[in-house]
Amino acid sequence: MSLAHGRPYLAIPGPSVMPDAVLQAMHVPAPNIYEGALVEMTHAMIPDLKRIARTEHYAAIYIANGHGAWEAALSNVLNPGDKVLVPATGRFAFGWADMAEGLGLVPQIIDFGLRAPIDAARVEEVLAADTGHEIKAVLFSHVDTATSIRNDPAALRAALDSAGHPALLMADCIASLACDRFEMDAWGVDVMVAGCQKGLMTPPGLAFVFFNERGHEARDRVTRVSRYWDWRPRSEPDFFYNFFGGTAPTHHLLGLRAALDLLHGEGIEAVWARHETLARTVWAACEVWSEAGAMRMNIEDRSLRSHAVTALGVGFGNGAKLREWTAQNAGLTLGLGIGMASEEDPESSGFFRIGHMGHLNAHMVLGALGVIEAGMQAVQIPYGKGALAAAAGVVAAG
Repeated sequence: MSLAHGRPYLAIPGPSVMPDAVLQAMHVPAPNIYEGALVEMTHAMIPDLKRIARTEHYAAIYIANGHGAWEAALSNVLNPGDKVLVPATGRFAFGWADMAEGLGLVPQIIDFGLRAPIDAARVEEVLAADTGHEIKAVLFSHVDTATSIRNDPAALRAALDSAGHPALLMADCIASLACDRFEMDAWGVDVMVAGCQKGLMTPPGLAFVFFNERGHEARDRVTRVSRYWDWRPRSEPDFFYNFFGGTAPTHHLLGLRAALDLLHGEGIEAVWARHETLARTVWAACEVWSEAGAMRMNIEDRSLRSHAVTALGVGFGNGAKLREWTAQNAGLTLGLGIGMASEEDPESSGFFRIGHMGHLNAHMVLGALGVIEAGMQAVQIPYGKGALAAAAGVVAAG
């Protein structure tokens, strides 16, 4: 007998839970891709996307995942041989650096480890020492999905300005967009990349690159951009077909339109506040579990944690055991622990992640926490008592 029958809950840090309205919007015959309603709808979505990114500048949409957004952004502003500075706080900054290297760029990585944010003062030191301005861009993750660290874009902009350095500031917001507060223009970010499958609540397949005038001007200095990645025809199309470098991703666009309607109907400030409260609900339980048990929150300082994902350690092998139990016995899928390998835990099997992003409410979070506690009982992971009451208290306080 299993208690997993019924509607499953995918509590991983992306793809997130898809709203019924998004799925229903996609369940229609293929529309005309050359003229009519789809064309008008897509043009109207660009301002709505920019409202989510908090920018008044440019946006380009790609049929791709987040890795595609990484490559698109790099391809439009950098030439082979250019140096990029990559302050890393987890797996995904290294991934973007590897992408840069594959394009013939020269990444310089500052590794801040797996449990600390970017030190903007250290970044400023490196930039100040680069008197020849060989570094052309600073690449960073706003939220690293593996470690759950949330970095401060405004502090990095201040570091660039204080050093008097002209490098572009490029942010990976794949995990954070429409979950954690992000102010592209106000915080001085030049290029930002995102995907549709997390805070934007749409099945994986769309990637976005937002860029300001400095990014637009950098494109003029790039000697070669592939026809597909070039953001010029996408951000300023003279024909709808050019929006996507070919056939439009019709049903993804229909789903995205429904997701944007939900986000703007709620209001982005309210969306951020909801994510913050639900994140604090998760943290309240996890902190109590950690008091007298095997659990360890990867990020101790609440002010440095993402509101979209929480990374946790529960002892070698226990993360895998817990995930297997919750999926098979209760229909709850938790995220793998990735990028947390050590000599003691070479496969990161002692870690797991709770995704709390997108189409999410209080009963989903409280239900997930109850299942996690049941799972720890079942696989005999020690834990502190009173966690569910603590989580309920956060919800009750609002």
